[in-house]
Amino acid sequence: MRTTLSLDKDVAAQLARLRRSSDANFKGLINEALRRGLRELEGKAPRKSSFETSAVSLGRCKLGDVDNISDVLAAAEGESFK
Repeated sequence: MRTTLSLDKDVAAQLARLRRSSDANFKGLINEALRRGLRELEGKAPRKSSFETSAVSLGRCKLGDVDNISDVLAAAEGESFK
């Protein structure tokens, strides 16, 4: 089959480097790259492992009510937090 491909500059440069280093012809390199890429694309995506976070009991709140931030800061830093 004969077709025309438009390659991005980075892809063309990488193919040119491979061709020079392996003394392979351009058509052979393109076909091999496409075969490998198509095999990878057809393969199933790797299954992601599940991740679970386990709960930890921190005990009860030692401050009692934490709705008032001024009271929390006063308990944590003393009355001079202002």
